[in-house]
Amino acid sequence: MNTKPASEFSPKEVDQQFFSALIRSDLAALDRILTNDFILIDVIRASEVSKTMLLSVIQSGQLRFETIAPSDVRVRLYDRTAIIIGRTQMHGWFGEAPFSVQSRYTHVYIQYPAQWCLASAQGTPIVPDA
Repeated sequence: MNTKPASEFSPKEVDQQFFSALIRSDLAALDRILTNDFILIDVIRASEVSKTMLLSVIQSGQLRFETIAPSDVRVRLYDRTAIIIGRTQMHGWFGEAPFSVQSRYTHVYIQYPAQWCLASAQGTPIVPDA
């Protein structure tokens, strides 16, 4: 177990914590990581999802992640803002329907005194060549 204070984690480390919390359906960790006005642009339908909506579908078990494998992760720092871009391969369930998606993502983190928090996330599906 890591005993480092939350304020000492880098944006990249918090990003990994975000993915791990999704896989574990860890509502407490997600609540800590996400800003209150967090907005996700859904990779499947491009719909806007608030923090409350995301936590609700995870808590209900409607959205479950089996794996999230990030790659090609790059971090750009601008004072108290970090922009992280990368790729993911995700597998999980939405209701009774399995999903598997490859995406490129952009995460925007804001540095608060206590820690870096995720304010916005956007996923864009990678469509395989025909």
